[in-house]
Formats: sequence, structure tokens, C-alpha cells
Amino acid sequence: MPWNSEDAERHTKKADDPKSQRMRAEVANSVLSDTGDEARAIREANSAVAKDFAKSFRPSHSGK
Repeated sequence: MPWNSEDAERHTKKADDPKSQRMRAEVANSVLSDTGDEARAIREANSAVAKDFAKSFRPSHSGK
């Protein structure tokens, strides 16, 4: 089952913007295509979104 960006919020609350929703769909569809495993595709897509979400909250170490 291919996913689209509208499916993202049902699977993870961290996919709360269009960029992360598109990323989740792209990762899920890529993993599904490579492995045929829907559960793995969802896990890996949710993990990618969570990592991107966490990056947005890290403090910058720019030295300013």
C-alpha cells in the first residue's frame, strides 16, 4: 500500500507540517518498495520523522 503525505498524522503526531509529512511518505514508500514489509516501512518512516523533529529542538552551537 503506497502512502501519501496525508497519511502521516494518523501514524505520528510529529509529522505536523507538510515537509515532515512528505518525508514520511517518501521514506515509507521507499522501504516498502525495497523490502515489501509494511510494518518496517512504517517504523522506519516514523523514526526518520522523529529524528528530524528532534533536530529542530537542538540548540545551535554557533558560538554567538
